[in-house]
Amino acid sequence: MTIRFERDGAIGSLLIDRAERRNAITLAMWQAIPALLDQIEGERGLRALVVRAAESGAFSVGADIREMLANKGDAVWLADNHAAISDAQHRLARCSIPTIAFVEGDCIGGGCAVALACDIRIATRTARLGITPAKLGLVYPFHDVKLLADLVGPGQAKRLLYTGELIDVEEAARIGLVEIIANSADGVVETIAANSSGSNRTMKRMLRRILDGQTEEDLATSDMFAAAFESDDFAQGTTAFVEKRKPKFTD
Repeated sequence: MTIRFERDGAIGSLLIDRAERRNAITLAMWQAIPALLDQIEGERGLRALVVRAAESGAFSVGADIREMLANKGDAVWLADNHAAISDAQHRLARCSIPTIAFVEGDCIGGGCAVALACDIRIATRTARLGITPAKLGLVYPFHDVKLLADLVGPGQAKRLLYTGELIDVEEAARIGLVEIIANSADGVVETIAANSSGSNRTMKRMLRRILDGQTEEDLATSDMFAAAFESDDFAQGTTAFVEKRKPKFTD
């Protein structure tokens, strides 16, 4: 399998494992992502998910262009590919647990879209990021354009889309495409995993409502806030604070 899930305690990894093609993403790989996310959503006690390359090198250079070229005249294949990309990206952007893209090397096109669908992007100084459909006569999917614009604003989104240029990690961090420059994602991921999973899942649901257009409190978000005060995690977290110790949250 060229994309797979592995778990180490409370932390999971979604591994892109096609190093011989610089982790170019095939139709089969896009189609595999929703089933892997079903498995991830069902993993009890999982508190964070890292999306990364299985081997050091490119995060992903995007869609497999050779596969696309070989099927450019096949309307059924093209429709299946569009549907698979859309489904994978929607599901990843709405995964219930915090997701972190760890980017080494090139992160281009559809690979950059995968990183955009995660909550946080951590990149090493070897990273280069770019969105290149304009160089191929293609168009970025609407959902991914929205993820980009939500993250970096419309001006920088237009710049990246229209030029198709690759930018280094310092420039990516300057415009907000990358949140953290580091050699490892471990510190951030372990900090997230040590916190209340219930709190993070609920706040992620609130953030998704905001990104999807909600601007005012409603009954659902009010209930999300109120319910936390009745949770075991609230009792544990506040007791630990008073006792000056680290909380031991359970799922």
